[in-house]
Amino acid sequence: QVQLVESGGGVVQAGDSLRLSCAVSGRTVRRSAMAWFRQSPGKEREFVAHIRGINDNTYYEDSVKGRFTISRDNTKNTLYLQMISLRPEDTAVYYCAASDHVIVSAVRMTRSYKDWGQGTQVTVSE
Repeated sequence: QVQLVESGGGVVQAGDSLRLSCAVSGRTVRRSAMAWFRQSPGKEREFVAHIRGINDNTYYEDSVKGRFTISRDNTKNTLYLQMISLRPEDTAVYYCAASDHVIVSAVRMTRSYKDWGQGTQVTVSE
């Protein structure tokens, strides 16, 4: 079975940085379309970033462009989300997700991803 385990969350102050990790087993990260989503209380799960499985192209939600970077380490079979200049509105549970198919045009949709982690909490204070 495919398992995704997020780590790296924590409580930080506005302007700080964090790097989230998603350790994947049962699937090769290099071949997978993968993404980060986030969800805060009372809100729908929101797309954050995507990295394609067929190449290294990346896509970002507008509010995180220039601040967040999605990447992968194929040797470690791990997905990362480097976050800088964190804001209180970035507070959420962050989830990594993976697809076993090429995602042509729906990278921002939760339905495009088959496997999900349990999430890691990021809290950004003023």
